[in-house]
Amino acid sequence: MPFFRRPDYTSDTTQFIEQLKAGKPGLEQSQRQGRALLWDKQIDREFQAKAEAARVPQKPYVYQTGSDHT
Repeated sequence: MPFFRRPDYTSDTTQFIEQLKAGKPGLEQSQRQGRALLWDKQIDREFQAKAEAARVPQKPYVYQTGSDHT
């Protein structure tokens, strides 16, 4: 038997999360729905390629007005 083994130990954070999930059984499902709403999007590769091709290169110094007053 290992000397430092603690088989029944659970951290305070783990206990809190387990209690939260027990108190709100639909919590994980609502988290998945929120993630799908904001993050899990289908990417239109064709539109993305067109947008990249239409990009105008940025000037080295973006605050330069373009007039030659030297």
